[in-house]
Amino acid sequence: MSQYYKPNRNPGWNYGGDRWRLSRSKIALFTDCQRCFYIDNKLGTARPPGFPFNLNSAVDALFKKEFDIHRTAATAHPLMKTYGVDAVPFQHPDIDLCLDNFKGIEYKHGPTGFTVSGAVDDLWVNPKGELIVVDYKSTSKDAKIETLDEPWHDGYKEQMEIYQWLLRQRGFTVSDTGYFVYANASKDKEAFDGKLEFDVTLIPYTGRADWIDATLLEIKAALDSGKLPAASPDCDYCRYREAVGKALLPFMPKLSTAAPTAKKADKKTPAADTNEEGPSTEQLF
Repeated sequence: MSQYYKPNRNPGWNYGGDRWRLSRSKIALFTDCQRCFYIDNKLGTARPPGFPFNLNSAVDALFKKEFDIHRTAATAHPLMKTYGVDAVPFQHPDIDLCLDNFKGIEYKHGPTGFTVSGAVDDLWVNPKGELIVVDYKSTSKDAKIETLDEPWHDGYKEQMEIYQWLLRQRGFTVSDTGYFVYANASKDKEAFDGKLEFDVTLIPYTGRADWIDATLLEIKAALDSGKLPAASPDCDYCRYREAVGKALLPFMPKLSTAAPTAKKADKKTPAADTNEEGPSTEQLF
């Protein structure tokens, strides 16, 4: 079994367990495919994960170190000055917990009883005392990244909106405008020379969180219904499961549909060999 995939999760991490939390990524899974969300959170079998993006994680870690220098000094990062953003990195006694992927910001949602959580990449603060949600992204594309207009960018925007919502629920004043710090690795070099060079851009986004409370109620209803939700028509995981199920049907043991008939015991009839092997499915799965 892959070290990255554990299909049979400890029930304590499933819905109803004492360790279950509704994370930002779980909300994203629900909006992507309600069936996959139910199989993951209620039945305890998650989608197989992709391999870790170690280069992206390295960029995130270096960004954090860089902004922490200005957080300690209460000064604006040069990127803020370049784009005319009047802010400095936010200082708070719990800032490290807010940015920790294994803790993050938590809020107990009254109408559902969910503990909703999410870990932001960074927080800035403007002169009005408004927090600014910041998300680090990294990639390598030929064109300069200045807009978020691709279909998969919708997930980035929802991610930021959930962070803004969480902070407001915890009593903070939050700016509607957040920022994506986007690092784009250049391929337009003569040689690698053991280093990557990045073009860093700052992309503003005005979030709207009016969809979140209604979505949480939908999640609660789905988890409590006891019914398997419909698959999203665009979900490749569900399409794969369906295709594999159909492909395996010819290999499944055939069960007789004829009604059993009573048969009197015949002393002359030798007893059935109880060691006779029936159809086995061990080789099928």
